[in-house]
Amino acid sequence: MGKKILINFIWKHKISYLVGVIFMLLTSYIQTLFPRVLGNTIDVLKTNNFNVDDIYINIFYMMIIAFGTFITTYIWRNFIIANARNMECHLREKLFEHFQKLSPEFYNRRKTGDLIAYAINDINAVRMTFGPAIARSVNGIVICVISIYSMTKAINWKVTMLSLIPVPLIILIMINVGKIVRKRFRKVQENFASISDRVQENINGIRVIKAYVQEDEEVEKFEELNREMAKSNLDMVRISSYLAPSIEICFTISFVLNLIVGGNMVLSGEISLGDFIAFNGYLTMIMGPVISIGSIISVFQRGMASLNRLNEIFNSDINIKENESCVKNKADGDIEIKNLTFSYPGSKEEVLRNINMVIPKGHTIGIIGKTGSGKSTLVNLLLRMYNVPGGKIMVNEIDINDYELKSLRDSFGFVPQDNFLFDASISDNIKFFKEIYQNEEVIEAAKNSCIFESVMDFPQKFSTIIGERGVSISGGQKQRISISRALVKDPEILILDDALSAVDTITETQILKNLKKLRMNKTSIIIAHRISAVIEADEIIVLDNGKILEKGTHSELMAKGGVYYDIYRSQFHEEDNEFGNEAS
Repeated sequence: MGKKILINFIWKHKISYLVGVIFMLLTSYIQTLFPRVLGNTIDVLKTNNFNVDDIYINIFYMMIIAFGTFITTYIWRNFIIANARNMECHLREKLFEHFQKLSPEFYNRRKTGDLIAYAINDINAVRMTFGPAIARSVNGIVICVISIYSMTKAINWKVTMLSLIPVPLIILIMINVGKIVRKRFRKVQENFASISDRVQENINGIRVIKAYVQEDEEVEKFEELNREMAKSNLDMVRISSYLAPSIEICFTISFVLNLIVGGNMVLSGEISLGDFIAFNGYLTMIMGPVISIGSIISVFQRGMASLNRLNEIFNSDINIKENESCVKNKADGDIEIKNLTFSYPGSKEEVLRNINMVIPKGHTIGIIGKTGSGKSTLVNLLLRMYNVPGGKIMVNEIDINDYELKSLRDSFGFVPQDNFLFDASISDNIKFFKEIYQNEEVIEAAKNSCIFESVMDFPQKFSTIIGERGVSISGGQKQRISISRALVKDPEILILDDALSAVDTITETQILKNLKKLRMNKTSIIIAHRISAVIEADEIIVLDNGKILEKGTHSELMAKGGVYYDIYRSQFHEEDNEFGNEAS
């Protein structure tokens, strides 16, 4: 798919590419005129009674060649190199767009540093291939063809072929070395991804690292990765270092052969000194493209290796797909789950087993259970983060698989366990950078999530920058800002996935009171470990090992004296003990 994106881009910009190639060919042709003009000038100077005007004319020609080369080079670079930059931008946008479509399952199998390497290093390598490398290749081929033709005219084809004997050997060396470069560059990219991942992981977990005094151990781990990176780069350098001397030796042989044969021809009067100078000028011009074969092949090999890596990503299946005739209505009706059994992809373990429940529109449902009971999995399926078996989850009597993903997810306001905040202002984090929300709506959402007073204590109020992942604020403040983000959206269905775990009981009670008033006639699903968070729910579901053990209102479940009752007694007994200890 990555290759298809490139082909489509090139086809879309074919006119600008064509103009760029035309001016590139013109540049190459103009450059090859210089040795001939220089040779003519030498022949004029060699005569005893030369005409000064002839010298001036040749100098004028040289200036025209220089100016023409400048203009045409400027034009083709503005088309070819600019297109390469646009391609880089386009490819990066497509990659990021593809990232957004991939399911959590994909990210569970990939490291963040590796994905960053795809978006930066690999795309840059592709840009270098389809920009400078191709331009240098075309320019070099044209210069070589014209130069070889001019060399046969300046002396003869025999001397030309004799001088070019080492060139095929150079090309052969380059091709073989290029294969090695490709393999070693892939290793470099993989090591870069590992280092990126390690640095990011270390920075994100710096507080834990310091708390457990693991700085030295982390440095050792990084040094090991860094040495591996240095080794792979040195392997690249070693193979590259082999190229330059090999090329120099081959071209030295060319010039020696030319000097012996061509010099004798000048002395015998078979050719003029100007022809000999022109011939050497053309041979020198050929040197540039031939010498650059190594770096061009290296760039091509790197680009192809990176393109193959990108193809792996672009060809990754978008597991969560929409039906062709999907429903674009908001999911705002009753939610019915029928005989739902679910296992994560690649696993045979059933995370949810035979789940049956009905959530009427406008009701508040509490889901409680120990860690690993399947609470978050149920939420992921409601949001279609994973594929749901057909007919197992219905919203407004429509199969959840028949909804357009955007419409379905836009109907939900979701506050996950791991609150993610951006390195931006509190206001932008609540609005999620959407300008459709007014300041009054942001303030109201902050008040309902009990974060307003804390925000007003900050020097910059709602304009306060909270740092990457909200590093400058507390866990409870992060949760309340995340709740504000969901409330400002005023969704049809609100899901709080253990979103009150970091707030105190007084704040929790006030938030739940606000939600009850605010969410009348709208559905709310509250997932929690603490019974206090779900005690006022219209129905409480008790999950354990993926199965529903009990369901009912608080009073009904207490009357049963089952698992819910035991959890309640356990939690409130602990609180009583804490208060008792404080009183004593």
